[in-house]
Amino acid sequence: MSTTFRALTQRIPRLGFTLRQPSVAIVQQARCYSKLSAAPRSSRRPTQYLLCLPLAQSRTLSQSSAVGHGHVDPPKPGKELYVTFIDKEGAEYKIAVNNGDNLLDIAQAHDLEMEGACGGSCACSTCHVIVTDQEYYDRIPEPGDDENDMLDLAFGLTETSRLGCQVHMTPELDGLRVKLPSMTRNLQESDFKS
Repeated sequence: MSTTFRALTQRIPRLGFTLRQPSVAIVQQARCYSKLSAAPRSSRRPTQYLLCLPLAQSRTLSQSSAVGHGHVDPPKPGKELYVTFIDKEGAEYKIAVNNGDNLLDIAQAHDLEMEGACGGSCACSTCHVIVTDQEYYDRIPEPGDDENDMLDLAFGLTETSRLGCQVHMTPELDGLRVKLPSMTRNLQESDFKS
């Protein structure tokens, strides 16, 4: 066993790694370590020694895919429903969606400017939309008390205003057109509790 390898095996357990037998990777680590050790002490940093460790021996992290707002699946052919969003500049975005998707998730999945600060729990008014056609507005189920309370806080409230998190697409709403207001107020229910 070389002196460099011995030095490496003495220092690595302090970092939380255990070496059992020399291998090509360990020899490479030893060479890397000896090069760093040969540098003047004033130019060395303790973290440089971590660069000598192979990725296979470093702690691996696993992660699941992030599912946030806007997690809608593309519709199956022949089952599409269409909704058109009109942004504050007047640009129109016609989007194919599934039955049951809500307007907040659809907008966020397509990177449209709809905040949804409360996460779709009907506790703010940042997903406020204006239904452009009264006929479609009448097809949407009546808003509940919670939605009406939050709509009272919405900027630019109209007779056909709704919260996007509460409007779920159905075959009756196929072809719905909604306008995003020019701005939103980020007032939440918790702002008014004492």
